[in-house]
Amino acid sequence: MQQIAIIASSKDPAGANIRDNLVDLYDFKKSDGKFDGNDIFQYRIQNKIMKLYLTNNDLIFSEDLDKKIDADVFIFASKHRSKENTPSFAVHAIGNWDKNEFGGKEKTLCASSAVLLKNLFIELNNVAKENINYELTLEATHHGPFVGKPSVFCEIGSTENEWSDKNNGQIMAKTIMNALEISGQNYESCIALGGGHYNQASNKLMLRTKYAVGHICPKYALECLDEELLMQAINNTIPKPQIVLVDWKGLGQHKQKTVALLDSLKLRYERAQNIFK
Repeated sequence: MQQIAIIASSKDPAGANIRDNLVDLYDFKKSDGKFDGNDIFQYRIQNKIMKLYLTNNDLIFSEDLDKKIDADVFIFASKHRSKENTPSFAVHAIGNWDKNEFGGKEKTLCASSAVLLKNLFIELNNVAKENINYELTLEATHHGPFVGKPSVFCEIGSTENEWSDKNNGQIMAKTIMNALEISGQNYESCIALGGGHYNQASNKLMLRTKYAVGHICPKYALECLDEELLMQAINNTIPKPQIVLVDWKGLGQHKQKTVALLDSLKLRYERAQNIFK
């Protein structure tokens, strides 16, 4: 029986919104015990047990939750901020290509389930398709917390208006539950290099192809990329990828360096644009 932990923060209105809608829309029941003094709710479907946890800490600084919560997969329900305050829904893997200013460990990537990320993004696009003014996107791998199990962030952006909108909480709650009901998909796992933080190449790969993207290293982080980090991205994407997909134009000035790294590690790679064109 697979154990899924869905975690929100009492400091985060978007996370609380998603959590409340999960309880309202689905048959979550209060279970024994508490976490951070807060009730835990449980729901079982097929071969999965989902538990809702509420922490009193900021999510991105809630390190090593896998040592406190017995689960196989961690889903963080969270708010998203952007400089442009763009209304959005986003999902992404977690970890740091460089410094750990926003939680996690420096130059450390957490385990990422490429299959779960793909299912979440597909379902998000199905559930939120009426929200034409919202951006639906994968983000590059970034921020904490550090977790020793496969983990993903599901976010509502980007202001208080969007975070507290009940309809947005319903959309993300349905996205999470729909994605968790899917199993046995025949995807090919990969990692992606290049492009923007809101990674358009990966969005297209997820929606148009058989590929499931785990970790994403955007153009701005390529200067930090080395053999050790590249192998972390491969080894910490589940299932382990047999290919690296490259946003060729999105490599910018780092084309030569990136190809040299891939060649030195004898990693198979392909231009993403050749696959989804």
